[in-house]
Amino acid sequence: EGEFAGWQTYDLHDTFDTVVGPFYGKPDPDGHMRCAFRAEQKHMNAGGRMHGGCLMTFADISLFVIAYETMEGHLGVTVQLDSTFLDGARVGDLIECTGEVTRAGKSLVFVRGQITTGEKLLFTFSGMIRKFD
Repeated sequence: EGEFAGWQTYDLHDTFDTVVGPFYGKPDPDGHMRCAFRAEQKHMNAGGRMHGGCLMTFADISLFVIAYETMEGHLGVTVQLDSTFLDGARVGDLIECTGEVTRAGKSLVFVRGQITTGEKLLFTFSGMIRKFD
């Protein structure tokens, strides 16, 4: 419903994801996943810009959404998440993440991505997921 009609959200009750989210995901026409959320006051720091921890959390969740098909039904944990903060977002901004799997092996999946609002690049990241059964 609303601006995220047709998007999926991962409503895991009583988890950190639901406290800080909701975050949404959907495939783009090219098949790559896109994640998004609308910035709220709860996402801001004392300076009125999006808290860096919020961007890092969104990147971590997006890491798994981007890698979903590559994970082939396996669960996983983030073992590395490198990030670069480039700009800030404000309340009301639409925050979006796109990315790609750069390499996938039997137990490790490598992902890189970027977080934007409009044409403004906010954050870039690369991460590694360790798959487990």
